[in-house]
Amino acid sequence: MLLTGATSGLGRWLAPRLGQAGLTVLLHGRDAGKVDRGVDEVRAAGGTAEGFVADLASLADVDRLAAAVGARGDLTVLVNNAGVGFGEPGGPREETADGHELRWAVNFLAPVRLTRALLPTLAANAPAKVVNVGSLGQEPIDFADVELVRDYDGITAYRRSKLALAAWSFALADELDGRGVSVNCLHPATFMDTQMVRDYGAAPLSTVREGGEATLRLIVEQGGTGGFFDGMRPARAHPDAYDPEVRRGIAALTA
Repeated sequence: MLLTGATSGLGRWLAPRLGQAGLTVLLHGRDAGKVDRGVDEVRAAGGTAEGFVADLASLADVDRLAAAVGARGDLTVLVNNAGVGFGEPGGPREETADGHELRWAVNFLAPVRLTRALLPTLAANAPAKVVNVGSLGQEPIDFADVELVRDYDGITAYRRSKLALAAWSFALADELDGRGVSVNCLHPATFMDTQMVRDYGAAPLSTVREGGEATLRLIVEQGGTGGFFDGMRPARAHPDAYDPEVRRGIAALTA
């Protein structure tokens, strides 16, 4: 199984426990030293692991990661966990080398591109799973200014990316129905005690363990497809995530 964003926060909590659950853990991170540390932690817990270094703000790196993982031929679970949070209050708009707003690129475009590239492998190894780590914090998308060139705000950028991720998750679940690949999305927990939350200056409201246990359950135990979860509980995403017109707009953007 491939776990993106595996070297800190939720991903770091999950990795050794996924190894203990019997999964071969393919750890992704941006920093080679942290990836090596993560591999060692999985192995110390009795699991099997391999590390992959990629910057998901770069579509070329996303493609290289997909090619390396796909070449193994054994992928059955993809967890799109890597993400960029609100940033510092009042922080500036940031663009990737590809010219995309950073949060839109990492939180949405990267998981879409990575998943699309790995779908043939997942389908070949069905039953397989895609788990997208989203958020209850979602805002409607202004299709006239999707990437917030005007009036940038980090919270809005984050929440738009998470709405897009949820809508795309449900559309992909419908597309893959009957092919043996389930797709679900979840909000692990609210304001977990992670660096992402601390960078914004917010007080943590839940532990990484709380979010980790909910995510682990969805990866290892949960059946069904096309669902959205708030922790352990089935929930509903923002209404726009179920709107066919919004989904068509998002599909056109990503195409």
